[in-house]
Amino acid sequence: MANMATSRSRTTVRIGVDVGSSLTKLALRGGSGAVRYQLLGRGAYDQVVETVQRLQPQVLGLTGGGASELASRLDGRAVQVNEFTAWGAGANHLLPRRQKTDTYLLVSLGTGTSVMLVDHQEVRRLGGTALGGGTILGLGAALLQESNFADTCALAAQGSRDSVDLLVRDIYSDPDRPLKGDLTAASFGRMGRQDTSPPPREDLAAAIMRLVGENVTLIAGGHARHLGLDRLVFGGSTLRNNPALVAVLSEVSALLGLKAYFLTNGEFAGAVGALASPPDAEVHL
Repeated sequence: MANMATSRSRTTVRIGVDVGSSLTKLALRGGSGAVRYQLLGRGAYDQVVETVQRLQPQVLGLTGGGASELASRLDGRAVQVNEFTAWGAGANHLLPRRQKTDTYLLVSLGTGTSVMLVDHQEVRRLGGTALGGGTILGLGAALLQESNFADTCALAAQGSRDSVDLLVRDIYSDPDRPLKGDLTAASFGRMGRQDTSPPPREDLAAAIMRLVGENVTLIAGGHARHLGLDRLVFGGSTLRNNPALVAVLSEVSALLGLKAYFLTNGEFAGAVGALASPPDAEVHL
């Protein structure tokens, strides 16, 4: 009887891992019932294996592009979860009760960007774009000689894209112009003009965020309008400590007549979904 009581009282440990091409995200739930998060670098397989061996979870869910590689290192002790299924399940858990709706568009900004329709527990990828965190990192290295993603985000928060992008007001001097003057006519369009001085690094960084954020929102917004939805839910590691990009996504969403909501700890949505993947899983956030 004592052994049975001990077995019943044993704390269930659950771990969800989202193995992305840039970052590895962990969601861990133990005795307290609350989920805690851990962010690791690309290809952090050894660190994840060490965590699993130390915590000995009863439930281990893996998702993301590197899930198969990690599973092989764990001798098949894990459940692999479809990435889009995991993202939808994780977003449903991360959305506050007051924000929950049955159907919404989920925009995952990772290395690239995916747009998903979440309909109750069903998740379907509608499309996406190659623009995302990988674009920001690549253009930051090429244009700013900046290889650190966080530093590019910090620069963008201090800059203005107006000295880099060509705006509608730069083309139409007539106040009766057909479009609002502060809309983008050509991303980086000023850079090809002979009479333009080289812009500050901060402005280049801001223009990079504008290029990514504006096009991501236009693509997601097109899907939302087609489906008659009025809200975009954003998540992903590209938004982490990136106020310049968040501001662009919010502004363009409003211009399209859509509401933008940003998941708290949204970079861990896939990991939370992997953690909650078994049907009996209960996740308390």
